[in-house]
Amino acid sequence: MLTARGVVVGHRPGEPVLHGVDLDVAPGEVVGLAGPSGSGKSTLARVLALLTAPWEGTVTVDGAAAPGVRHRVPAPLRTRVGMVFQSPRLSADPRLTLAAVVAEPLRVRGTPTAGRAGAPAREHRVRELAERVGLTGDLLARRPHEVSDGQLQRACLARALAQRPRYLLCDEMTAMLDASTAAALVATVAEAVTAGELGVLAVSHDEDLLAVWADRTVRLAGATDGHRG
Repeated sequence: MLTARGVVVGHRPGEPVLHGVDLDVAPGEVVGLAGPSGSGKSTLARVLALLTAPWEGTVTVDGAAAPGVRHRVPAPLRTRVGMVFQSPRLSADPRLTLAAVVAEPLRVRGTPTAGRAGAPAREHRVRELAERVGLTGDLLARRPHEVSDGQLQRACLARALAQRPRYLLCDEMTAMLDASTAAALVATVAEAVTAGELGVLAVSHDEDLLAVWADRTVRLAGATDGHRG
């Protein structure tokens, strides 16, 4: 289980956005996270993704406490959590092809694939993921400026799934997409959840989307009000 306990964090010293938040995400479930702008939804997602350190409180991944954030977290623990951000343009390196974007985490030392079977295994995994998210071979050879937002977000989802995470955090993943692409990406994630591969935190302003996607929804009331989930 991915767990936050007593999380306090903000953007400026002395001005917390989240006040003592508790939240659990179990494998095989989708937890929605809703609330108005400024309520701390994205901040909480970044804390759970081990990208932002809480001022107070703890984050545990399958019972193991995270000793820090980013690369201070041991790879076997860090790679259990993947994240898809709202803007694919800001989260993908514009110099890389989509194939290289998907393969990025597989080239990092300590991932399940890197260092064992090498490049052929990475290429096979990239093709497998591309098919899973609906990217054709010709798109994999293109760079971000040569594809649509939806196509790039498909690559970013594939990148997040590349290390076979146990938990996936989707921070407004569909906000910038057309309805058909958004539905396709949600379906891809839902298939992984149904297979028992993933626990998902779905951050969204779209209450209608969360009503059909999430098993339950946690709501953050506002920047001055904490929520215990």
